Amino acid sequence: MTRMISGAAIFGKSRARADHMPGREAPAKPGASKHRKLMLAKIHIARSDLRLSSDDYQGILYDIAGATSAADCSDAQLGRVLDHFKARGWRPATPAGRGARPADHPAANKARALWISLHRLGEVRQPGDKALEAFARRQLGCERLQWANQSMMYRVIEALKDMAQRAGWDQNTAGLRPEAVPVVLRRRLVEAILGRLWAKGLVPAHWDIRRAAWEFAGMEIELMLATASELDVLAKALGDTLRQGGGA
Repeated sequence: MTRMISGAAIFGKSRARADHMPGREAPAKPGASKHRKLMLAKIHIARSDLRLSSDDYQGILYDIAGATSAADCSDAQLGRVLDHFKARGWRPATPAGRGARPADHPAANKARALWISLHRLGEVRQPGDKALEAFARRQLGCERLQWANQSMMYRVIEALKDMAQRAGWDQNTAGLRPEAVPVVLRRRLVEAILGRLWAKGLVPAHWDIRRAAWEFAGMEIELMLATASELDVLAKALGDTLRQGGGA
């Protein structure tokens, strides 16, 4: 006996798939739970924040859920997609507003300190977070430093160290006691900036650190005995002199 198949059975599924084209997300289905709607909204925000192309985005969905639209994923699959985006560095917006909070984890603080020091050395033009964020975005493809995990931040910090090394600011800390590293690196930074001042003819070649510290910062200082705070003050003073003299 021949089984009759209704037109709806033949065409219904096809019509449902035609509701949205590849690369264009369908809205949440009527009656979807509040939790599901929230997950879908987060996925769309994450896709935008991570700057995923349609092909990349659909490839992620297909690998995780066997679908090319978030609307076709189960709640559990949506959760796994969000976990994947978080592993790539995405974080949900803070209540104060998206991107409102500066990155404040230890790796970001280290990157910020390197960035400011490179500004004093004349290697970067702007010392602020906006410029650092732009640099990190090019390195990581991650929209915000605050969202970057520690393994991603390692790449930013190493890139900044490479810049410093090429500029003559030695980053090799092999053999140093951990507690000595901050002071030694600051001491080397001060020496590197003074070297640029010499090279640009902005200070006499016979000036040493003590003379430069007195002339530009009003400080009496012994380089090998200076504290980290004193070296920070001196690095800023010398860096300002380098920039004012057009040597950056």
